[in-house]
Amino acid sequence: MKAVLCKAYGPASSLVLEETTDPVAKPNEVVLDIHAAGVNFPDTLIIEGKYQVKPPFPFSPGGEAAGVVASVGEKVKHLKPGDRVMGLTGFGSFAEKIAVDAMRVLPMPDDMEFVTASGFSMTYGTSMHALKQRANLQPGETLLVLGASGGVGLAAVEIGKAMGARVIAAASSDEKLQVAKDAGADELVNYGDGELKEKVKALTNGKGADVIYDPVGGDLFDQSLRCINWNGRLLVVGFASGRIPEMPANLPLLKGAAVVGVFWGSFAAREPQNNLDNFKQLFAWFSEGKLKPLVSKTYNLDEYEDALAMLTSRQAVGKVVIKTR
Repeated sequence: MKAVLCKAYGPASSLVLEETTDPVAKPNEVVLDIHAAGVNFPDTLIIEGKYQVKPPFPFSPGGEAAGVVASVGEKVKHLKPGDRVMGLTGFGSFAEKIAVDAMRVLPMPDDMEFVTASGFSMTYGTSMHALKQRANLQPGETLLVLGASGGVGLAAVEIGKAMGARVIAAASSDEKLQVAKDAGADELVNYGDGELKEKVKALTNGKGADVIYDPVGGDLFDQSLRCINWNGRLLVVGFASGRIPEMPANLPLLKGAAVVGVFWGSFAAREPQNNLDNFKQLFAWFSEGKLKPLVSKTYNLDEYEDALAMLTSRQAVGKVVIKTR
């Protein structure tokens, strides 16, 4: 099979596409014939050794995939060859095949295509966990979503609306905000000028947002602490800006606010039933038309460098997907 391989830490230009040995399923694994793989910001970090997961060399990036089960290990009973599935692989999905723990894949909805499914798990799984388990978002509350045109941001906009929240979408350009508006956002904030706090306060009668979803970090995190409502929850999702912020502890104290970490991968491993329940709800909303995943760009496997560049340059709108067949 062909696979994109990382043999030493470095930029995407240091990766290579090579023929390698087909994987074999261990007792609790399945082998997937991958049809498409989602491209996510952690993929840009893992190849440079900047992610919390550090696989042994050589490895393929690619944390999620959709495809067809080719074979199953002897202990796997709930899946069989020919099943259409999607799942969180952690790494290894920029390839034609992968062996993955059977508990980390789910049958795809019948009305979902491979390209859509390949980019669904991480963004919608992360945002659902963030808004349900971590924020306990309630109908009528105000949700502020930073980076609202990106994969997790757009998912948060749609899920927030499905949960009954008033959603303020924030992004760095009017073009990106239009994408968030099309996804159902109620209000729009352009922070391309570096200003966020006063704009959010103006939309909330000076109170601030009840829940703030932040996959960006950096200066926007700093301002978020200053435009959060009493009893607000600031969700730490990621640091796409490149700077991991430090927090003055007096700010959440003064607002009675909580700063809450979101690590969906660990949640899915520790609480598999709750994660499964989340996806049952997500699949129901998808079938009802409340979730409309946006895949803005697809690439072939040999175009992996261009696909990753869309993330590192922060040009990606919605999801970027690599098609492997």
